[in-house]
Amino acid sequence: MSADSPAPEGVRLQKVLAAAGVASRRVSEEMIGAGRVSVNGRIVTELGTRIDPEKDKVAVDGVAVQLDTTKRYLMLNKPVGVVSSLRDEHDRPDLRQWTSRYEERVFNVGRLDADTSGLLLLTNDGELAHVLAHPSFGVTKTYIALVKGRVQPRTVARLLNGVELEDGPIAADRARLLPERSGGQTSLLEVTLHSGRNRIVRRMLDEVGHPVLELVRRQFGPLHLGSLPSGEIRDLTKVELGQLLTLSREGHTPRNSRPREE
Repeated sequence: MSADSPAPEGVRLQKVLAAAGVASRRVSEEMIGAGRVSVNGRIVTELGTRIDPEKDKVAVDGVAVQLDTTKRYLMLNKPVGVVSSLRDEHDRPDLRQWTSRYEERVFNVGRLDADTSGLLLLTNDGELAHVLAHPSFGVTKTYIALVKGRVQPRTVARLLNGVELEDGPIAADRARLLPERSGGQTSLLEVTLHSGRNRIVRRMLDEVGHPVLELVRRQFGPLHLGSLPSGEIRDLTKVELGQLLTLSREGHTPRNSRPREE
């Protein structure tokens, strides 16, 4: 290259992958050569490929890679009694007891009622948060509900077929009874919804005659609460982050066929 030649634009793809923690530069080169890496949806096999890490979207084996190492993604098992706010105006327990531990200014994606526990995603990735919260996207959430009374199969069918609430009809994406030993005094239900309407699970179960006693969100999109204890917080694993980023990138294409109610 002569002294007058302009410097090549962008950063070598294998260097970007190594910086993102995907693999060493040498292994990244092997992955590129094997056709496992895509940039903006197109497979790249040339080792000399340069990209703009701030604009280009990279995936390995179809799973999105976060190139911005300043982004943070956290899973919290929110306890009952904590409001989903970074500062509660009524001075109730809020999320600051967890977010204050991090240098990054993280915020919650969506909300859980104070009397609902379970999986809450926190991040400083505004783009991802916006996509996951977009009404046309409708990320699914799975809840385990302990309810009053003995739930019959016909009631589960009613949840799936839809119930009429004051703000319009709503149907569960999935619903099933779980084993629960209480002599018929209570029942345990697993309910999956893509709706973002306020207190929607509680209102649905009230409508079918089984008020909620306890409610836990176990899943948010591809994320599972697993064995994370109540009140504990952790970073997402690379696998979880890849699944979440892949889902959010798909969310840039509105799913008009199944809008989420707000």
